[in-house]
Amino acid sequence: MEGIRTSDLSLAYDREMIIKQLGLSIVSGEITTLVGPNGCGKSTLLRGLARLLKPQTGEVLLDGKAIHTMPTKQLARQLGILPQGPTAPEGLTVYELVAQGRYPHQGFFQQWSDEDAEATREAIAVTNMVAFADRPLDTLSGGQRQRAWIAMALAQDTPILLLDEPTTFLDIGYQLEVMELIERLNRERQMTILLVLHDLNQAARYSDRMIVLSDGQVVADGSPHAVLTQALLAEVFKVRANIVADPDSGSPVCLPYRAVGAELIATPRPRREL
Repeated sequence: MEGIRTSDLSLAYDREMIIKQLGLSIVSGEITTLVGPNGCGKSTLLRGLARLLKPQTGEVLLDGKAIHTMPTKQLARQLGILPQGPTAPEGLTVYELVAQGRYPHQGFFQQWSDEDAEATREAIAVTNMVAFADRPLDTLSGGQRQRAWIAMALAQDTPILLLDEPTTFLDIGYQLEVMELIERLNRERQMTILLVLHDLNQAARYSDRMIVLSDGQVVADGSPHAVLTQALLAEVFKVRANIVADPDSGSPVCLPYRAVGAELIATPRPRREL
C-alpha cells in the first residue's frame, strides 16, 4: 500500500489560497496528526485529501491513483472521513447512523446484505456502543455521539480514516476515551489514521508522526520528539514553553508559560514582604 501522496497541491476557498503547492506523503499503518495555529490550513488540507475540496493546482494520489479520477464508491471503500461537528437527522438511532457507513458497499441491484448487518454490528461493538444501539443520537452525551460517528466510519470498512478534530468540545475523560479508541483501531486493525488536533500534548502522546502547518506550508514533520521543541513552539505557536517527558508514556509534553512578546510588556511582580 502506497498510502496518500500529494503533488504540488494548492487548495483555496473562493480566491483565498490556503494550501500552497504542497508535497506530502502519509505513511500507511501509522497515526499521523496535523497540528498548527488557527487558520493554518489543517482542516482545508484534510478536506482536500478526502476529495471534498477541488485542487487549484496539483493532485492527491491514493495508492498511486489520482483520487479525482476515481469512481466515488471506489474511493469511499478505501478512504473514510469524519468531519468536524457532523450532524444527523433528528431521531436517527445509533444503529441507523452506523448503517449509513455501508452505502459504498451496496450496488443498484445489491441492497442491504448479511455482510452489511455484520459490519454494522461489529463497528458498534468495537466502539462500545452496543448498549446505545437503539438510542436516538440526540439523546447521547458528546463522547457517546462521537463514538457513534466513529463507528459509522468503521462500518465503511476502509483502510484509511481521516478525522477532523475528533475531541473538540469534549470533556477530558471523553477526549481520552476517543483517543484511546483511535489508537486501538490503529494497533489492532493496522488502520492508517490521519487526524487534526489542537491539543499538542495529545498529538504527541498518540501519534507516530506530527506534521506542523503554518500559513499553508509544512514547517516541521517527524516524530513527536523531533517536532515538539521550544524553538518550534516559539516560532509557530508564539509561546515560550518548557518541554518535559510524560512520566507514563515518555512522550514530550509542552508546558507553555508565556506568549512570545509578552516579556516586552510584562511588569515584575512586587516582592512580598516577609
